[in-house]
Amino acid sequence: KKNIRFEMFKKVFDISLQRKLKTIVETGTTRGKIKFFFFKKYNWKDGMSTPMFAEYAKFTMGKLHTCDISLKNIENAKKFTSNFSEYIKFYVKDSLIFLKEFNNPIDLLYLDSLDGHDPIAASNHQLKEAQIAIKKLHDKSLILLDDKGSKTNLSIDFLTKNNFKIIYETNHQVLLSL
Repeated sequence: KKNIRFEMFKKVFDISLQRKLKTIVETGTTRGKIKFFFFKKYNWKDGMSTPMFAEYAKFTMGKLHTCDISLKNIENAKKFTSNFSEYIKFYVKDSLIFLKEFNNPIDLLYLDSLDGHDPIAASNHQLKEAQIAIKKLHDKSLILLDDKGSKTNLSIDFLTKNNFKIIYETNHQVLLSL
């Protein structure tokens, strides 16, 4: 059975390859594993985009920049992506500070920080991320917003008012581009 986000990630990687996108920025990194007694199992329903972006970065000789406010999440992500370490840079920072300090053009922006359990706070946070990052995007950039409906309530409106168009969407995610 395919993951509920499989369809969108397939679309994102297909378009990214066509556009030769190499610089990926992810806010909110892989969170961890579910622990069962004496062994661990990946939790593919929760925060597992980092390994996929890492593999894409290796395939394209690109770079993934992933940030999370939690050191534990970053440490877990480093374990999951150890085969791709030369293609990833990790940042333990608030995503707003990270995005302000990030000085390179962004090819693929994935906004998935701050859990959507509080839709008002999550939507405001994602809007602030979009407002900061928009200056670093270009005409071929892609923006992938996660947790449609809980985090995306304000950012979609902001991005579409700034000439971005929804080019693909599922029940869980929205993909935009100029």
